Amino acid sequence: MTEYDVIILGSGPGGYVAAARAAQNGLKTAVVERENLGGICLNYGCIPTKALMKSAQVYNYINHASAYGVAAQPAEADLNAMVERSRGVASTMNKGVEFLMKRSGVDVLMGVGKVLPDHKMEVTDAEGKVEVYGAKHIVIATGARSKVMPNMPQDGKYVIGYREALTLREKPERMLVCGSGAIGSEFAFFYQSIGVQVMLVEFMPQILPNEDEETSATVSRSFRKMGMKVMVSSSVEKVEEVDGKCKVTVKDQKKGTETEVECDVVLSAVGVVTNLENIGLEECGIATERGKIVVDDYYRTNVEGYYAIGDVVHGPALAHVAEAEARCCIDHICGKEAKPVNYNNIPGCTYTTPEVASVGLTEKKAQEAGIDYAVGKHFFRASGKATAAGATDGFVKILVDKKTDKIVGCHLCGDNVTEMIAGLVVARENGLTAKQIRESVHPHPTMCESIMEALESVEE
Repeated sequence: MTEYDVIILGSGPGGYVAAARAAQNGLKTAVVERENLGGICLNYGCIPTKALMKSAQVYNYINHASAYGVAAQPAEADLNAMVERSRGVASTMNKGVEFLMKRSGVDVLMGVGKVLPDHKMEVTDAEGKVEVYGAKHIVIATGARSKVMPNMPQDGKYVIGYREALTLREKPERMLVCGSGAIGSEFAFFYQSIGVQVMLVEFMPQILPNEDEETSATVSRSFRKMGMKVMVSSSVEKVEEVDGKCKVTVKDQKKGTETEVECDVVLSAVGVVTNLENIGLEECGIATERGKIVVDDYYRTNVEGYYAIGDVVHGPALAHVAEAEARCCIDHICGKEAKPVNYNNIPGCTYTTPEVASVGLTEKKAQEAGIDYAVGKHFFRASGKATAAGATDGFVKILVDKKTDKIVGCHLCGDNVTEMIAGLVVARENGLTAKQIRESVHPHPTMCESIMEALESVEE
């Protein structure tokens, strides 16, 4: 039996980062993957969706070229070509992870993995051959998959999840998207952009439910301006296939009324569920709670030598969170000083147009916490860079604690704001005050100087 120092089950953002870090620290390391290196994020999530968003952006630029003084023929959206490009981007990144594993000296074990007692890992390959490996440390990073609702069973044709939404080869005329978190909103925006009539249905009172209300209202207004139908405080009660079409019953939760909607395809984007089944947790005695593996600050489970990171543990189901957890976990295994992840300072990004980026508390959460805060705000319509770019939708909104002058929450909505949020995350992590950020010189003309402008309005 081959022995390792570390074996990681799953090669998503948490798994491959953990594997590379362990190997680079001199540990004999293997990673087990049943499908594609890079996991869902790289192959069917973060990366290929961003490729589709770029295609939609280029399409929209061409069709609005006259606004920039450029004469151009109206563009035609070729969904098949967009999907091909998106898959090509994912393939390139997959090869990049493969190269990283090879360069770092990580053994890649392709097959279905299962943790066993006594620090062992069972791997069954595509031909059904079973091998057992030993390891001092086993890290579980099996990720999550699209959540299937009983009233919307996914058949891959009429009711689909995010994987099918990424690979549609024919453009539907009408699509209903159920769920308006980052995944649902991004797909709704993409398909509406290329000429599909989209209805976005959200159970909560606002789309992007985890974002600040003002951000949600701005994106909702933008969606409606595109021609998208947005329904909040509503739920999908039933989906039936009738004569090759979807008959969808949508209920208005406030009024109690039901409406029947016809469309070609329903995209279920109501969340994800963790991949915990059949991976050996019960046999090993590893504790779970509410569908997640229970871990401490260093991602140790209740069984010595077994760890868990990423979507399978409690915390935001985000790629960058999994990566941070991987670094902390492996540093602890290596005996280094491991800094626990600060879950109060995790940025969230949504790549619609306008983009959304945030970190910290919303106004509602700050009020519930009893924080006495001031609001600084700057609208992009007053930004020279945004005006020149023809992207004046949105704002920078920053909440500042009146007592400490520390940043309570940041809410950015506008062009390219997902590239702006990192500086505010760093500022919060290091305890910088609003005065310190405000007095730091920001370049002009840039979108990011709106951060300084927003904080100037707090001072006033």
